[in-house]
This record gives sequence, structure tokens and C-alpha cells, in this order.
Amino acid sequence: MSWKRILEAIRSEPVSLASRLSAWYAGSAFVLLLIVIGFLYWTLVRSFDRENDQYLAEKLTILQTLLRDRTGQLATVQWEVEGESQARPSLRVLSRVLSETGQVVNETSGMSRELPQKLLADAALSHSEVPRAIEVRSADGRTFRALAAQVSTTSLPSKYTVQVAVDLTYQQDLLADYRHQLWLVLSIGLFLSIVVGHRIARRGLRPLREIAGAIGRTRSTTLDERVSLTGLPSELRDVASTFNEMLDRLGDSFSRLSRFSSDIAHELRTPLNNLLGEVEVALTKTRSPQEYSELLGSLSEECQQLSRLIDSLLFLARAEHPETQIHRDDVDVFRELSIVREFYEAAASDAGVRLELRTEGTVHARLDRTLLQRAVGNLVQNAIAHTPAGGDVMLTAHSDPTGVVVSVADSGIGITPDHLSHVFERFYRVDPARSKHTGGVGLGLAIVQSIAKLHEGRIEMESVPGKGTRASLIFPNDDSLGVNGRSTS
Repeated sequence: MSWKRILEAIRSEPVSLASRLSAWYAGSAFVLLLIVIGFLYWTLVRSFDRENDQYLAEKLTILQTLLRDRTGQLATVQWEVEGESQARPSLRVLSRVLSETGQVVNETSGMSRELPQKLLADAALSHSEVPRAIEVRSADGRTFRALAAQVSTTSLPSKYTVQVAVDLTYQQDLLADYRHQLWLVLSIGLFLSIVVGHRIARRGLRPLREIAGAIGRTRSTTLDERVSLTGLPSELRDVASTFNEMLDRLGDSFSRLSRFSSDIAHELRTPLNNLLGEVEVALTKTRSPQEYSELLGSLSEECQQLSRLIDSLLFLARAEHPETQIHRDDVDVFRELSIVREFYEAAASDAGVRLELRTEGTVHARLDRTLLQRAVGNLVQNAIAHTPAGGDVMLTAHSDPTGVVVSVADSGIGITPDHLSHVFERFYRVDPARSKHTGGVGLGLAIVQSIAKLHEGRIEMESVPGKGTRASLIFPNDDSLGVNGRSTS
């Protein structure tokens, strides 16, 4: 396999977050350590240079002073030239005094062999008030730092040139050993940065792995498992809390789905068993036309019950879909309530219930006309079914700061608090014994709630057992258009 393919294969492999964090930590720590060590090394070198320059300047000043103050006493100058070099063997100092003609007056022994005069010619800055040291390399490869200056006063018969140099071999060896130690420290630092960075990354990502493990173990049968928030950092605490909330919603959804499936099976089984039983009874012997007619009527009633159930289930399924669209129009709420009242007036009359309509003004809103009629119709049908003969069902509509409110109130048997919190659940019946008689399938209020949500509104229900129930559809203000005055019953 070629290197190109190997590199492509490496690049295609996903790099773990722990590896990336380890690499960033190790790289950052190594660069920081390199900068610190480099700065310390540069500071040390600069310190050596300053000390050498200062020492050379002092040496040069001493020789200049001796030449001025002790004119003709060259033995004293010779002692200064030789004595300093012998006193500090680790720091070899070479000095030379030249006459105006370039003749050597005094010099350290062996200096001419190592540092000829012409090699230090650039160090003589006779026109500069502040001499500047330079580095030169001797014939044997040694490095020297050199400084030169002229001595010229009215008391001297001639001019002298003073050259001083310090051997940097000891310092260079010291710096070389220091660099070796620094590279060793950098190598160890890089290794420790990688190891520590990897451990820190893995330890820091441990809560993330725990969350990932919890997500990986999530099944429809393990929705009760939760990620512990103890010890989690604040960033991951929000993630874990959100995940736990998601599991709560999923658990609730699965629970409702399970109950929903069971309820559907139960609701479908009853009419299907009725159909099957009546058909089997009819096939046991020959029937008269009247008996067949009664049988077909009964079968038709069961089929209508199934059709209503299927229509309701399909509507609820579509209403839960995010893409579900409704067709909003400028709706006269009073007119739509009047249509609903006329439709259910006969049923209310048969049940001995008075059905009235009252609005506090002519209320207009942007609503789906068909869905509004269906929601109000379900509430009216439910109110009539649970109101004894002689009772009242009142339809009202008004606008207030919360939005457009459409209410259906009855003086029926009411709902106890323990049932009131469940009335919007699918297939839930406060009085199961009456469901067959009234033709309901336990989906009416669930449909009303879905219609309210489709309009970005809500439904509220208040009930007092034995006194009646009030259900209110509340649509947001964004949908309302205006109010004038009108009232009827």
C-alpha cells in the first residue's frame, strides 16, 4: 500500500474527542514550556554577554588609567596584563597594549598566537565614545569576545591602543550542557504533557461517556433509566437534564401509546363482535324480510360507530403532525355558533334540555370555520349527553385580553376533580356505562383539544359536581379582529 493511500485511510478514520483534547493540551503545554525555557535561555545568554561586556569595559578602563597615571611604568601595566589572566583560569582574559606605530608594548603570553593584531582590528573604535565588544574566532576555533580603545591625552608622548578579550569556551561549554539539559526537560515535558493531557481528557469526558452509555442503553423497555446529575459539570448538567426530560416525555408518550393501542383494540373489538354475532345469528336459519331489514339496520348502526371511530382517529393522527395546515378565514363567531345551535337544537329538545346562545358583541376571529364548528359541536353534544331533562346548555362568545373565548356551559351532573384532569385523554369516559347509549367513543374532548392547539390556543374546563360544567375555547389575540355589540338567545 502506498503512502498516499495510508494517509487517506488515516484521514478517513474519525478522531476521538479525547484524542483531540489530548493533542491540544499536549501541544499547548509543550509550546508554553518551550517559550518559557527559550526565554530563560535567552536571558542567560544575554546575562553572560552583559557580564562579559561589563568586565571587558572595566579591564579596559583599568589599563587606560594605568597608561595615563603611570606613564613610563610599563612594568605595572605588564603585571595587570598577566596577573588577571592567571588569577581567573576559568575565565581566560587576554590583554594587549600597542604603540602608535602598531608595536606590541605589553600583551598576555600567547595572545599573538591565538589573537593576531589584525583579527582585533574591527574592535578598535577610536572615534566612538562608547566602545562596543565583538566576537571573533581564533585559529584553533575558540571564540573570544573582544574590546579595544585608544588612550590619548596631552600628558602622553604618543597614543596607545589597548585590546582586551575574554575566552568564551567555558561559557559555551556551560551553555551547551544547559541546552542539553533543556532538551531533556522538553522531551520529558512533552511526554508528561501527552500522558497528563490524555488522562485529563478522559477524566473530563467521563460524564459524556456516561451520558452516551445511557443513551445507548435506552430502549422502549428501559425508559425509566435516568442520567445522574451528581458531580456533572454545569455544561453537561444541562445536557443530562435535557436528556432526562426527553426520557420523561418518551416514557409518557410510550405509556399513552400503549394505552391508546389497548383502547383502540377494545373499541374496535366490541362493534366487530357485535357485527359478527348478528351475522352468525342471521345465518343460522332463514329470516323474514322484516327480520333481515332490522338486521341490516343494526349492522348499519355498528358500521357508523366504526366509521366515526376511524374518522376521529385519523383526525387526531393528522392533528399531531407538525405539517398539518388549517385554512383560516375571517369568521363571524356568532354566526358559526348559531349554525351549531340549530344543528343540535332537535337533539337538545328530545333530551329535554334548553340550548341557548349568547354573545357579548359580534366577535370576529381568523379561524378554520369547519374545525370551529366541529369543536363547539363536540362540546355541545357532550353537554347535552350529561345534562338531565330540564337543564340548560349555554353557548357564549366574547373577546378579552387573553383572546377570543368561546364557552359551552351546562347545568348537568358535573365532573369530579379526579376525573377532570383526565377528560382530554383519548378513550377516557367519566361514565363508561353511557358511552354506548350516547354513541360516543371517548375521543370528543381529545379532538376539541387538538383543534385548539392547531389554532395555537387552548381549552379550559371548570366543573362543580351536581351543578354543571363549563368548557372554554381560548384563541390567541393575534387571531382576533374586533368586537361590536350583539346579544341573542
